[in-house]
Amino acid sequence: MLHDPRSASRPKGLWLPRRVLVTASALAHAHGRAIAERAEGLGLAVERLATDRLPLDRAADPKRGYAAAKSTLAVVVAPPSKLKLQPIAPSADWRVDLAEGCPAHCSYCYLAGSLKGPPITRVYANLDDISAALPRYLGQGMVTSRSDARAGEGTTFEASCYTDPLAIEPVTGSLSTLITRFGKWDADVQLRFTTKFAGVEPLLELDHRGRTRMRASLNPAAFGRFEGGTAKVGERLLALRRMADAGYPIGLTIAPIIAAEGWREAYGTLIGDIAAVLGDAPETADLTVELITHRYTPGSKAVLQSWYPGSDLDMSGQDRREKRTRFGAVKQVYDAPTMAALRGFFTSELAAKLPTGRILYWT
Repeated sequence: MLHDPRSASRPKGLWLPRRVLVTASALAHAHGRAIAERAEGLGLAVERLATDRLPLDRAADPKRGYAAAKSTLAVVVAPPSKLKLQPIAPSADWRVDLAEGCPAHCSYCYLAGSLKGPPITRVYANLDDISAALPRYLGQGMVTSRSDARAGEGTTFEASCYTDPLAIEPVTGSLSTLITRFGKWDADVQLRFTTKFAGVEPLLELDHRGRTRMRASLNPAAFGRFEGGTAKVGERLLALRRMADAGYPIGLTIAPIIAAEGWREAYGTLIGDIAAVLGDAPETADLTVELITHRYTPGSKAVLQSWYPGSDLDMSGQDRREKRTRFGAVKQVYDAPTMAALRGFFTSELAAKLPTGRILYWT
């Protein structure tokens, strides 16, 4: 008998950083000052810096250094490169970054090895500049802008490539601001974000006009040990249903799909739980599904093993093959037989249990 995650309790708390740093340049922006004020309103001690240099602790003990960094939020100004958007296939046309870094503790984190320096969360104060850069990308993408299958989504902007924007929303307010701006933007556009958190209350009453799609990033409860510091799966599903009932289009990001022992039973239960919560969601929810298998690079493996030395996440190379990206980077992905088994399972399970879900891609 399936457990209905709607019986799960609501999330009991918010992520709040232990340290908030605001650079001098960030304070020159209204949004930067607003973040500082929000943080103080939450009872956080805010360090307003006289320069743009971040005074980060360089602990000799890697564990202490990691813990200190993950509990630090820095408000900075996004560099000019962030105003020149990059394509982000297969998710969306363009990547729009509100921040870099994430407060969660996922032992498969795909950001590991790609972010420079300690894993603090850097939030961008120049949100007005970022927003102003978006219109020139209308109709210019290659994923939804020019796709017959996904043309109904319009020009899509992905806000969760380098952060979990909902996780930091209580301190930043950036996600609410951008959702509201997309709601007022009279164009064929969609803002997209995915999250492992559940604090959607600030978003429910926004005038979003259906131009923002929230997706919940999900893995079975049996694999919860790989997702430290995040909301429980049932809480994420409950939050997604609340967003659907508030008129938002929604989606699932089942990722990373992990071919560990018992994966069929674990993912079968997960899909059943999803169907129990979302199977009768409003038509406006337009439920989508994105399926992403676990992969890692040599660099991310080294970083993750230093961050989470006790993790039993398999990165041994068994049942793997090398895949080179168009930029020449090497990733370890599942081999062809494993991929075929995974893809066949998800295709059939989703068709049987969640026929309203539209699969966008498999990777």
